Amino acid sequence: MAQKLVQSQSLQQIQTLSPQQVLQVRLLEMPVSELEQRVKNELIDNGALEERLGNDEEDHLQDSGDSYDEESRETDDASDSDGGLPPDEFRPAEVRQAMDDYRSVDDVPDYLLQDRGGKDRPESLEYGDTTSFYEQMTEQMNECDLTPRQKELMTYLIGSLESDGLLKKKLSTLADELEIYNGVQTSAEELQTVLAKLQTFDPPGIGARDLRECLLLQIRRDENFHTRLKKQEYEIIDKLFDEFTHKRWDRIRQKLHLSEAEAERLQKDLRRLNPRPGSAMGEVLGHNYQQIVPDLVVTTEDDGSVTLSLNKGDVPDLHISPSFMELMSQADSGRSKLSRSEREALQYTKQKIEKAKGFIEAVKQRRRTLTAVMQAIVDLQRPFFVEGDETLLRPMILKDVAGRTGLDISTVSRAANSKYVETNYGTYPLKWFFSDGYVTDDGQEIATRKIQAALKECIEAEDKKKPLSDEVLTAMLNEKGFPIARRTVAKYREQLGIPVARLRK
Repeated sequence: MAQKLVQSQSLQQIQTLSPQQVLQVRLLEMPVSELEQRVKNELIDNGALEERLGNDEEDHLQDSGDSYDEESRETDDASDSDGGLPPDEFRPAEVRQAMDDYRSVDDVPDYLLQDRGGKDRPESLEYGDTTSFYEQMTEQMNECDLTPRQKELMTYLIGSLESDGLLKKKLSTLADELEIYNGVQTSAEELQTVLAKLQTFDPPGIGARDLRECLLLQIRRDENFHTRLKKQEYEIIDKLFDEFTHKRWDRIRQKLHLSEAEAERLQKDLRRLNPRPGSAMGEVLGHNYQQIVPDLVVTTEDDGSVTLSLNKGDVPDLHISPSFMELMSQADSGRSKLSRSEREALQYTKQKIEKAKGFIEAVKQRRRTLTAVMQAIVDLQRPFFVEGDETLLRPMILKDVAGRTGLDISTVSRAANSKYVETNYGTYPLKWFFSDGYVTDDGQEIATRKIQAALKECIEAEDKKKPLSDEVLTAMLNEKGFPIARRTVAKYREQLGIPVARLRK
């Protein structure tokens, strides 16, 4: 059968996102710390976008067209803590005096206009050591009597340690990496010699290649290693490690001929060993420092009132450059007399202005969306924000917030992703407030988190010598008014990171 070309028409509906919508989505997904950097990059790339330094003669140029300045601050509490430059009364006296010597804001050096970290500056929560794990290990290395080559090899070994302080790469692999990336020829045997010196550093267990070696190093470094108890601990880890990891203490007692009291004492002593020695010093370089800046702040007063504010961070107030707006005004008045190059320059200026307007609107839209989503969460979870008891959290899913705000579920998901809220009771990720519910036979809806809290309470109160099985836990929860099945108990137990009964001994 001969083939022929056929042309036909069809009508389809295809949903596509405009560049402005894509920008709004991307800014919404960013936490405030990333937004700060994004705004800085945009200020560098787009000359039509500027920081607003204060109320001056520039404002009348901005008001001549569409208003793209920052949202006015009379509508909600979110804008009260939206950042920007601090008012003059919050600047130090010497700074205000120095600024008086200049005729206008444009003449004032940038360092005098910068925020000095007054009482209204958004608070950031910083976690981490001032000295990194890498630096602490390097300090110990410099105190050792090593040759320059040994120091070079040990520096690479320290940099290859995981965040838990263990060395999980094979020495042969590290030898290949040294030759390829550093041009240093070495062998696994030479690295083993240097690693042995590294394993003498503090805390004990650093540089171990697996959990077994980590525990053995800690036992050997103990000042009481010569005692019978430590010798038995060493033998358990060295020869009966599989039984130890699976908590088969009945077999260990039989093989070592231990009494019940001796086995219990050994268990208690072995629990004191640290399987992650690096965690005592902070994580390795590049991971030891984590800064969490809450995007939102919820404050609960003594009278039970709840106030929501949006943390703008170091994102400045933005507006269109007056020089660009003036250039557009002059060009429009004499458009017929413009040359080709001047028309191209005018088109370039217009594109930059439109892009700046779109970016400002996207930042404003991000604030409106975050505020709306968080306000809905506060309304739905008000008992928690008043009392601070997590068992008071009601079942809430993305659909509930979307229904209150009129936003799409995907928009709510993006708003909650990677965002934190600071409350009177701590700082929480927004996703923490979302949880499924369990509906009982009589139609009562119980939050999953409340059931998990009850399960955790039962396990914490159990006899550690005879831990409760999932069947017993199911019966106990049913008596407490949580009619759930055994498989549900097992699922919640796994979500809480709690092992089975045999491994809880």
